[in-house]
Formats: sequence, structure tokens, C-alpha cells
Amino acid sequence: MRTEINEQKLLEGLALNDRKAIEAIYKQHYNMVQSMILSNSGYPDDARDVFQEAMIVLYEKVRSGSFELNCQLKTYLYSVCRRLWLKRLSQLQKTTPEVNNLEMTVPVEEDLEMHEQRNFDFLVMERSMKNLGEPCKSLLEAYYLQKKNMVEIAANFGYTNADNAKNQKYKCLMRLKKLFSQYKNK
Repeated sequence: MRTEINEQKLLEGLALNDRKAIEAIYKQHYNMVQSMILSNSGYPDDARDVFQEAMIVLYEKVRSGSFELNCQLKTYLYSVCRRLWLKRLSQLQKTTPEVNNLEMTVPVEEDLEMHEQRNFDFLVMERSMKNLGEPCKSLLEAYYLQKKNMVEIAANFGYTNADNAKNQKYKCLMRLKKLFSQYKNK
């Protein structure tokens, strides 16, 4: 019971990007993952990369608000890291016997697929933004990344008023969506 409360506090801290919670998760679970990877054809750098990616998966799940931990945190992290490591080994075309189990594993395929899809979408969006052209690229960055309002954008981009800037932003957004769907379907 006490462990569940502590793990819940760690997850809440992770969701809030609390440095102490993140460090505690690393301290408690990194060595287990490193041991698993080192004993299965990996190197310390591989262990760091895989653990970091697993932490991102966990962070995204916790931030979604719908994540429910149905096992110990170390079991969940081990399962995610194990799956990531097996995938990396298969990409490197290394054959390895079944990864030596340190703990019971839990199914995390759906979490990883969602994470991989999100990474793919970010890459497609980055490519779409690069090919969007000016002034659309700068206008969308000003609105969505720099959080400027339409009055500021109208003044910076030389539009006569905020409504014209808003209209142009809409056209740029439609162009970006078209590029995104073209690149995503390639």
C-alpha cells in the first residue's frame, strides 16, 4: 500500500515536470533497465537512450490524464524498455534470444504505437512547415508558437487590420493541412 502511494506521488510529480520526482524514478529504476540491456547485447549509451524514451512514453501517458497504473511502476517501465530494446535490436538486425526477464512484463504495445505515431506526426509537421513558404510559416509560428494576438500579427506583417490577418492565418493553416496530409500519405 505504501509503495502504491509513493508511486502515485512520483507519477503526479512527473506530470507536473517535478525534477525531484523525475530523479527519483531514475534512481529507483534505471539500474534495472541498464542491467537488462547490457545483458542483451547493449551498451550503457543504449540503456540511457531506451530509458529516456520510456520516460517520455510514461510522461505522455501520465499527462493525458487517463493513465491508470495497474502494476508496479518498475514493471511498467521494464516492459516499455524491454519492448523498445527488442524493437531496436530487430532494427539493427541483431538476433537475440528472448530477453532475460527480471520482472513480470505488462503489455505496452498500444502505448508505444501511440508514441511512435506521435513522433511520426511531428516529423511530418516539421517537413510540412519547412515547405510551407513565407509569409505563412512566420505567420503561423507567430500565432501558435510565439502566442501573438491578431492585432500584433497584423502590425508585424503589414495587414490592414486583425480580421485580414485572421483570414490569412486561416488560408495558411489550410495550406499547411494540405501539405501535412500529402506528406503523411507518402
